[in-house]
Amino acid sequence: MPDVMSSSRLIGVGVGPGDPELVTVKGVNALRAADVVVVPVMDTGERGRAEATVLHYVGQEKVVRVVFALNERTDRGRREAAWDAAGERVARLLGEHGTVAFATIGDPNVYSTFTYLAQTIAELVPGTVVETVPGITAMQDLAARSGAVLTEGTEPLTLVPVTAGAQALKDALAGPGTVVAYKFGRQAQEVAEALRETGRIDDAVWGSALGLPEESVRPAAELDGAPLPYLSTLIAPAQRDGGRGGKL
Repeated sequence: MPDVMSSSRLIGVGVGPGDPELVTVKGVNALRAADVVVVPVMDTGERGRAEATVLHYVGQEKVVRVVFALNERTDRGRREAAWDAAGERVARLLGEHGTVAFATIGDPNVYSTFTYLAQTIAELVPGTVVETVPGITAMQDLAARSGAVLTEGTEPLTLVPVTAGAQALKDALAGPGTVVAYKFGRQAQEVAEALRETGRIDDAVWGSALGLPEESVRPAAELDGAPLPYLSTLIAPAQRDGGRGGKL
């Protein structure tokens, strides 16, 4: 493994859900200041949202595509082998360059591949400074596009990845406050049933491909059980009946 000076920096940059206008000024500056920008790609090779967003701000010659096998969800050994290989690739880049940025959709500290990369780099190249630049999350973007209010007053907010199973979502919906579901596209039928069972389908909204030409933002009541894009997001707002400021 290359000798990496302690001044080397790995920066996780959140580039938002897909709309290039939702990358922060700080995020753009970090991408442009980095020596190289790593973007995660699936082993199938197609351009992902992170890469497409990054290319609005930096040239292709600065972008390094690294396979993370993001479509691998069943074979843990194969998935971890891909993470190890990706970490070794980034470690070599850190040996060649002073600052490496890693672009991730959404926020680097919210269900992001960057978490696994940072842990791997900490083991492979101790002394590397790891930083993150926050990004706009899908739930924030969907709230803005749909008019759904995420929280008021003392309401809690629960974020559930439906990849954890429909029961986790049902448990959250049975509780107080707003519930946000990530990655529910492949379990759209179960999600619709959970919303109906808990009486929370009327105000709920879902969205996919936010900020992209194929964007869809629809009432959850229109869910018919047909499969949706994997990265679909759902907001089930808190049940509010106290009028303005009722939850203060």
